[in-house]
Amino acid sequence: MPDIQVDVKQQNKSTSRASIRQHQVVIDRPESKGGADQGAMGGELLLASLGGCFMSTLLAAINARESNISDVHVQVTGTLDGNPAHFTSIHMHVTAQHDDPQALEKLVTIAERSCIVANTLKGSVTLRTTVN
Repeated sequence: MPDIQVDVKQQNKSTSRASIRQHQVVIDRPESKGGADQGAMGGELLLASLGGCFMSTLLAAINARESNISDVHVQVTGTLDGNPAHFTSIHMHVTAQHDDPQALEKLVTIAERSCIVANTLKGSVTLRTTVN
């Protein structure tokens, strides 16, 4: 499997810009934490990366099986604790329009098992996924 590379460069006192292929992501801190609030914090992007990886994998599984599932929404919540602070648990809650709850549950399980970010985090943090 090929390596994945992201370049992150400082933009100003608190802001950086990540270059990912032809895409750009601004990373910063809120003003209350000494930043300029020009972008999301790294921890927020970690949760977004998990949600995005999981979602793209789930959508691929849905499309490959031509399942009647739409309007998929994944809410990712991370619980912080410790000093230094770190995520102790992360919960992904999935909702969607569907006519077969068992099919959705199966596809969510497939997506969670296939998501690179979820597989990376599972050894370090309690990762839980639920479906409505």
